[in-house]
Amino acid sequence: MNFKFLGILFVLHYGSCLYPSNSDVVELTPSNFDSLVKKSDDIWIVEFFAPWCGHCKSLAPEYAKSAKGLKGVVKVGAVNADEHNSLGGEFGVRGFPTITIFGANKKKPEDYNGARTADGLIDAAFKALKAKVNNQMDGKKSSSSGSSDVIELTDDNFDKLVLGSDDLWLVEFYAPWCGHCQNLAPHWAQAATGLKGKVKLGAVDATVHSIKAQEYGVQGYPTIKYFPSGKKDKHSAQDYDGGRVSQDIVSWALEKAAESVPAPEIEQITSESVFKSACVDHPLCVISILPNIYDCQSECRNNYLKILRTMGEKYKKKMWGWLWAEASSQPELEEALELGGFGFPAMAVISHKKMKYLTFRGPFSSDGINEFLRDLSYGKGSTAPIRGAELPKIWDVEPWDGKDAILEVEEDIDLSDVELDELPKDEL
Repeated sequence: MNFKFLGILFVLHYGSCLYPSNSDVVELTPSNFDSLVKKSDDIWIVEFFAPWCGHCKSLAPEYAKSAKGLKGVVKVGAVNADEHNSLGGEFGVRGFPTITIFGANKKKPEDYNGARTADGLIDAAFKALKAKVNNQMDGKKSSSSGSSDVIELTDDNFDKLVLGSDDLWLVEFYAPWCGHCQNLAPHWAQAATGLKGKVKLGAVDATVHSIKAQEYGVQGYPTIKYFPSGKKDKHSAQDYDGGRVSQDIVSWALEKAAESVPAPEIEQITSESVFKSACVDHPLCVISILPNIYDCQSECRNNYLKILRTMGEKYKKKMWGWLWAEASSQPELEEALELGGFGFPAMAVISHKKMKYLTFRGPFSSDGINEFLRDLSYGKGSTAPIRGAELPKIWDVEPWDGKDAILEVEEDIDLSDVELDELPKDEL
């Protein structure tokens, strides 16, 4: 007997009859899940089941009953996660049945852990429905400014906050009733958090603040405008032409930010404030220890600095900090990063957030450093923890004046008046 064939028949049989085609439970698959659930304004209760699961079969009558009671109010669907395991994996399904409620924020569905009865499911559905109504009444769902990282803009504060700043801005003009605006809202909020400190995201309720909407020619919702960094006026606004999910918004904004950002300064470490400004306020800081000026005069040092400036320009989109110090001027820093064992120049990269560093071991050339930084940007390389899990002590030093070192001339001793024959002689 072919047990494998019988097993397949068993799965197909139970898969087809768990929720018949005339049931109010909607069959969900990878091909229709996004359009029916994720992009819908409806609240959904979704069961992830397996046809062979005894608990799933026991739940089926109650689940179908809840779908009938909620018809026209809340959508009820089911996913055969044994067949469509990609959907189960996407939502972390580890057992059957798993019931998930997709409420006001489709990006953050909630697991249902209540009674597995029609009444329990209907109660949970109405709680989710009430939460959605309250959010919409408060403007949290229909307005992208529900997140603290999205700045609420009005007719009164728009010019001061946007045009009056040197920051790069993305501004959404929305309408609370607009379905596309509601779908964009969680992505806009997530992008605002991801871009915090780099690009500002704002939102204007165009149905309330119509003066600004008219001024910028808003004719549909959502309309997104881009305002570049630096000095600007209302004519500076450009249309946003990127994607509508958070990752696309972040990538587009960072690309624009990088276009307008000048190459970073390669600053000498002359004080603790200079050091922290580069290492604490940036995701990574690249630190070079250059030879002492007596060992490498101005032309030599400037050649190294030229290499670093070239690399700073090449990797400016990364928003890293760039520093250099003269050998032996910052002994604690050299010790903490284990620099100097192979001579100078030397280089290391610090992650202040992780309190780790990565040392460069290759040739101090454009090609060598570029290969090192390229691998670093791809997450390659073996890091080490910074000793003591804190940034090392930084000494105040005078900045380099750009000149060669002045070598001390030893004074010649005049021996012309000394009679060598008169000097005492030691006997051997």
